Amino acid sequence: MFEAVVRLRFVAGVLGACCLLIQAPSVWAQSAAGTDQDGRIRVQLTALNELVVSSEVAARIERVTVRDGDAFRSGALLVSFDCRTLQAQLEKSMATRDGARHHLETVQRLAELDSVGKLEADQARAKARETAADVSMVQSTLGKCRIFAPFAGRVVQRMASDHQFVNAGTPLLSLVDTRAIEVRLIVPSRWLAWLKVDSPFQVRLDDLEKTVDAKVKRIGARVDPISQSVELVAVVTGSTAGLLPGMSGWATFPGVR
Repeated sequence: MFEAVVRLRFVAGVLGACCLLIQAPSVWAQSAAGTDQDGRIRVQLTALNELVVSSEVAARIERVTVRDGDAFRSGALLVSFDCRTLQAQLEKSMATRDGARHHLETVQRLAELDSVGKLEADQARAKARETAADVSMVQSTLGKCRIFAPFAGRVVQRMASDHQFVNAGTPLLSLVDTRAIEVRLIVPSRWLAWLKVDSPFQVRLDDLEKTVDAKVKRIGARVDPISQSVELVAVVTGSTAGLLPGMSGWATFPGVR
């Protein structure tokens, strides 16, 4: 009798495990897509533009004009370097260029009188081009002694200080564009039967306890074969005031339950 009961329990356990395996794909899909019982989708806000600004010159920082959390306008001065050595190098290069030009003019006048050979004239022209290129190179480097904001946004992290000497490539500031906010979410791939670009939906943000309108901007290029889900990128259609990258919430699509 005891052995019969054990066998029955074993069979029931095997059947239960088989049922779970059959149901597993749909459960995994819901988990991967972040859906809940009401058909809502978990979402996260991300910044369209986010970058780390690094030094392009080896120099001493004269001033970093912003700190962590500061807002800035597009084109605003963020960092300036002490580039007096480069400025002196530019003046020297310009003097050498001017001398090469004057020499070339003299050689050209003599060439008209057949007083110099073709080789000397060619060398004078090459020297003039070389010195002009030196001036352009130093001017280009001097242009990197001040860093301006590539977009309007906020400072995530300041990684350098005033009067600090840095080498080329040293990270200085982490910036984020708080105006260009994207909404990222993962939905079941079966939604592709009706989901299109510009499909509207609403996002309830946990951090602000408010609802904003959004619409689908891009649909992922592939379906995940394990979870049977696809990634969406959307944009907020209303005001983005107060929205920050990293915020999260729940998306609700019309007619989905």
